[in-house]
Amino acid sequence: MFLITHAVLKDANDYFKIDQHLPKSEYESKIRDKRCYIIHYTEKPIGVMRYNLLFDFIPFLTLIFIDEQYRNKGFGKQALLFWEKEMRQLGHKMVITSTQIDEQAQHFYRKLGYIDKGGLFFDNTPFEQPQELFMIKVF
Repeated sequence: MFLITHAVLKDANDYFKIDQHLPKSEYESKIRDKRCYIIHYTEKPIGVMRYNLLFDFIPFLTLIFIDEQYRNKGFGKQALLFWEKEMRQLGHKMVITSTQIDEQAQHFYRKLGYIDKGGLFFDNTPFEQPQELFMIKVF
């Protein structure tokens, strides 16, 4: 059975097994604001999602991650559609996400109706990486 739940404090061990990028100090605020999810399959955590509000009003998906053995089975698509539905129910008219230009995620997002809206370069900074591609979906 596929299930997505808002993460709660007792999920911390499962959550951080999957997402090592979120500072532990941020986990409690994500829990409080219901901006963090655990993706389950057959009662096993197989992925996570989290978001922020860009400019304090546009939902910005900062991470969706599915364990490798569960990829290409539709779980990521189901999770993203779940999140989009929740954002619409909260009254949002648009969502945004980003991915590095050298990652395959951009193709996943485009298939689900996201359009490219520009990029950001982090060269000559402490966060050096390939271009970050920003994508939006308007409801």
